[in-house]
Amino acid sequence: MSGSNDHAPSTARALRLGVAGPVGTGKSSLIATLCRNLADEMRLGVITNDIYTDEDARLLRSAGVLPEERIRAVETGACPHTAIRDDITMNLIAIEDLERDFAPLDVVLVESGGDNLTATFSPGLVDAQIFVLDVAGGGDVARKGGPGIARADLLVVNKTDLAPYVDVDVDQMVADATAARNGAPVLAMSRKDQGTVDRLCAWTRWLHEEHVRGRHTPTDPGPMAPHFHAPGEADRLFHDHGASGGAGGRSGAGQTDEGGRGQGRHVR
Repeated sequence: MSGSNDHAPSTARALRLGVAGPVGTGKSSLIATLCRNLADEMRLGVITNDIYTDEDARLLRSAGVLPEERIRAVETGACPHTAIRDDITMNLIAIEDLERDFAPLDVVLVESGGDNLTATFSPGLVDAQIFVLDVAGGGDVARKGGPGIARADLLVVNKTDLAPYVDVDVDQMVADATAARNGAPVLAMSRKDQGTVDRLCAWTRWLHEEHVRGRHTPTDPGPMAPHFHAPGEADRLFHDHGASGGAGGRSGAGQTDEGGRGQGRHVR
């Protein structure tokens, strides 16, 4: 991996590509795979999100997939979806700092903390989004739908090499996912299968080209489903994530949680 800045300059700001999905589906691994395979042809940066740690960023740095300074962390201090949809301020600051420090970048990958099937990024934060499932989560999960599965720009069914060990029919899972997405792209992949990795990289190159040429328009996958966070009855808080964030996701800037705590912090 060269990590050099001798690529031809881009005529647009960096493509901001979000990566979301439940805990353990392989979001960090997918980002590491993209970085390993594209770093010699694209200028890349990474922003990771987690509640109380920068562990994902540290793991990516230790893997040597990019120069360490191009991998930064946001500690959200709240539910992962809060920082990618409700109040995107910390992530916007982190992305803009990264783009300023290493301009020009071609792609900034933004990893959400592990969340549920309804997690989506605000189109005010990212230009496109990948939603990641894995076969170990169960072959039926793809047909359960939800905004992330149904309307992300790309759905990845990950860790297909594990399918024989968890009794999952990958072809059926992909068929269910394709139906849930009305034919939108679904990629079954394993980082151990270079052919599937090549298809992920080809999709990313295509998306970047569409972005540079002004042919890609960020779309809102739709609000998350209303749900409860209930650490205790005294501070039960009902979240309706579609009501206040708006399509651009910026109206929530500066919000705090019920206890008055702030959004979190940007770890450089």
